[in-house]
Amino acid sequence: AQLKSTFSLTKLATYSARLYEALEDETGQATGCRTPGSISVAADAERWEEIRRGAAMAVSLGVETREIDIDELRERWPLIRSDDIVGALYIPRDGHTSPVDTTMAMAKGARSRGVRIVEGVSVTGLRTADGAISGVDTEQGSIETETVVLATGIWTRQLAAQIGVNVPLQACEHFYVVSEPLGLDPDTPVLRDPANYTYFKEETGKLMAGFFEPRGKVWKLDGIPRDFSFGTLAEDWDHIGPIFERSIHRVPALGECGIQLFLNGPEAFTPDGVYYLGESPEVDGCFVAAGFNSVGIQSAGGVGWALADWVADRHPPMDLSSVDIRRAFPFQADPAYLAERVPESLGLLYAMHWPFLQYQSARGQRVSPLHDRLDAAGAVWGETAGWERPNWYAFESQAREYVYSYGNQNWWANAGEECRAVRERVALFDQTSFAKFTVDGPDSLLVLDELSTARIDVPVGKAVYTQWCNDRGGIEADLTVTRLGLDRFLVVTAAAAQTRDWARLRRACRGRDVDIADITEHWAMIGLMGPKARFVLGPLTDASLSNIDFPFATSQRIEIAGIDVLALRMSYVGELGWELYLPNEHAVDLFDALVASGEPHGLAMAGYHAMNTLRLESGYRHWGHDITDEDTPIEAGLGFTIGWDKPNPWNGRTALENQREQPRNKRLIQFRLEHPEMLCYHDDPILRDGEPVGSTTSSMWSYIEDRCLTMGYLHRPGNEGVIQEWLDAGTFEINVGGELVPATPSIRSYYDPRNQRVRLTDGP
Repeated sequence: AQLKSTFSLTKLATYSARLYEALEDETGQATGCRTPGSISVAADAERWEEIRRGAAMAVSLGVETREIDIDELRERWPLIRSDDIVGALYIPRDGHTSPVDTTMAMAKGARSRGVRIVEGVSVTGLRTADGAISGVDTEQGSIETETVVLATGIWTRQLAAQIGVNVPLQACEHFYVVSEPLGLDPDTPVLRDPANYTYFKEETGKLMAGFFEPRGKVWKLDGIPRDFSFGTLAEDWDHIGPIFERSIHRVPALGECGIQLFLNGPEAFTPDGVYYLGESPEVDGCFVAAGFNSVGIQSAGGVGWALADWVADRHPPMDLSSVDIRRAFPFQADPAYLAERVPESLGLLYAMHWPFLQYQSARGQRVSPLHDRLDAAGAVWGETAGWERPNWYAFESQAREYVYSYGNQNWWANAGEECRAVRERVALFDQTSFAKFTVDGPDSLLVLDELSTARIDVPVGKAVYTQWCNDRGGIEADLTVTRLGLDRFLVVTAAAAQTRDWARLRRACRGRDVDIADITEHWAMIGLMGPKARFVLGPLTDASLSNIDFPFATSQRIEIAGIDVLALRMSYVGELGWELYLPNEHAVDLFDALVASGEPHGLAMAGYHAMNTLRLESGYRHWGHDITDEDTPIEAGLGFTIGWDKPNPWNGRTALENQREQPRNKRLIQFRLEHPEMLCYHDDPILRDGEPVGSTTSSMWSYIEDRCLTMGYLHRPGNEGVIQEWLDAGTFEINVGGELVPATPSIRSYYDPRNQRVRLTDGP
């Protein structure tokens, strides 16, 4: 299956498919690879919309797809029951291969290029020195090495834990059955029926049916036996029987023939259903490729290519943030957490992948000190990096639950009210989940200035918005650095980037006279945002909040309601506001004081759906969506953050200085969909005069524009680049699930394009 949920996963799966197709010719070893194509079917409109949106994304990646009618479906799949099917998508170059034969072909090809493969050897341990891998111990001796790849499947978590590397995966039982011979044509496409949690494929004239049941079954939570290898588990018809019955609904012949084989084998699954790849944040030189969630064969070829480049170059060959091992968190290693979450993530593989879908299991891992107050205010909770965060606030008597759809969901009006409160009055955000690091010591300025594109040698109290780039100029982190003292700084970044950015900071500090601390769990952060923020804050403090005494992008330690607070005048929503940092134990008292002071001014609670809309209206980028390590600040419209005159070297400087002199052949642009209801989300193809020129990165409904706003990168090779005249001369559309929706581009944000609202002077 080449078509995946993101560009990067699709690219890796497509690479695998092309590799396997050519492998037999290249090595002379039979692989059993066949490409009869695949068909995904939908029995309801919602599932069909999901499939069509994925097919639209495939256009940008060169993956051929085609909608087929019922007659063609029956012709290609004669055994199918089709009376309830509303749509079918055919991918001609999908297929299947023999795992054993393909592995042997890969091994033969590797040996022909000088690779030594040693079988039958048990690893007894890994060794480290000075925070880096140094060797592998085996029962036949030790290997000295600076690089190790842990591609050890269901054993990876416990092996990695020996050296303090966190790989939170868990083995679950995975089931499939093989029928007696049915005379199936070898060119029968693979059939996927996600609504019935089943996939079907031909196997030597028989029918194989595999299952991804709604809730998986954990195996060996306390660790995988060392001597378990190529083993199978006991049949469990009680567990899989209901799903087997559903598979018979789609292919009745499966219930009329005998079952020749029932196979139950363990596979490694992860808490978010996506595998782990890359260098561990804990130990240099320790790479991971594990937790493949039953897509190991279809991903392995691309993963091998990407990881080989990653090991050789010490950076990935493309944006792989969605699979990067640095997205994992320590709390996820808890077996109790894995026992709850992983069975759900297995079940979600074939569930509807709704926009804004929330996990139900293993919740409450990380909780803000304001949780009870916000819950009483009507918070409807989402989860990011284990944090419980208010995504929206329910109206009185409204059910606190999501009703999912691809259109405006049941919280649409709620988020709209929250956005209006921020734009017109004032609202409070709980931003405690943001990652917070302190950097102290004589070399603190040197380290941060080398990491950052912006100048960090600024007056004490100044807050700096900056990126941390790699040597290619790609954005590795998007954050703020506030100078608290001559040799003391506060770094604030996104909750989901905590592990990743901490690892980058820690490695940069190695050998330097610097002390760093992660205070994320110990400090709360309350965002007070909106044009009336001064009216709320003013009566609670003796500090002057004027533009002169407390300008934008500065910080001060002030007392608010008698509580010592680090107040930072910054905003991620494009309005006047302050981020208020303080120890957890004082957060509730500060919250209560702000609520009381804000009541006369219409203070509202606002959640993260509203924040996402507000930041997108204001043109603020989101790392992991709008900016990644493949995108440079220049391409992303963040060139204003770069301190070109910084005297010392900084990461990415040479690459960015070279790019500065070139046309902008790639550029992040904002679009407004000219449709009264249509919503896009991400990875939707962008067309100019009918030709694909890019894809979207993130989208939200704008209550000001009364339209969906989206960002996306446009590509224009040549000497002129993506300039205003080229935008004006073209007609733009966005492919949303096969429907071409007119869209209006803008280099600047649609709301407050000069970013003046954050500098408002109104208030006491």
